Amino acid sequence: MAGPQPKQFLALDGVPILIHSLRAFASVERVTAIYVAVRKTEMERTEAQISEFGAAHNLAARVHVVEGGDHRQQSVSHALAAIPAQPDDIILIHDAVRPLIDPDTINRTIDAVIEFGAAIVGLPAIDTIKQVERTAHGALITATIPREFVVLAQTPQGFRYGLLQKALADAEADGFIGTDEASVIERAGHPVAVVHGSQVNLKITQPGDLELAEFYLTRRPR
Repeated sequence: MAGPQPKQFLALDGVPILIHSLRAFASVERVTAIYVAVRKTEMERTEAQISEFGAAHNLAARVHVVEGGDHRQQSVSHALAAIPAQPDDIILIHDAVRPLIDPDTINRTIDAVIEFGAAIVGLPAIDTIKQVERTAHGALITATIPREFVVLAQTPQGFRYGLLQKALADAEADGFIGTDEASVIERAGHPVAVVHGSQVNLKITQPGDLELAEFYLTRRPR
């Protein structure tokens, strides 16, 4: 293939990363449908991998592949438009390249959305957090942020369908693009709860991350 391989298609223990993520959600009884937003050029390959690797979880019947957008927020909007949901239904959004998400965390996120209307998975910060100013000569520290005020956002992020749909529509109308769905909900003035995550729920972005994911996967009960 020309160009780099999209990370969600890389193999983890012989199975595409995306399939690991889909299997985790398919194993949760309360998840009734799964929508995958991908670039138009990747839709056929995504469907083929779901058909090939998803038989054990009947993924082909439960997973719907939709065309994504130019960025994350647009892809989420496209997926929402394809979902026949009611305003109070719960929508979970997950990074395809977080293949080690576990069913318990998914269920706890759903519970938090039931209670608060919006919730994300996050980890307390361990390292000291510095706020900086970017200059021509490098970054200069402007403040130290107390760690108790900081969490590192993960996914899934969950919301009531109607709440997320309106917040995304308002953001689009104003030309606002958030770094994640929670930032769009925060902008709308709605509180977002945090569900405790795990170091194992890592996002595979660098080659070393794939090796670490392999390490964690080999230590999971089979």
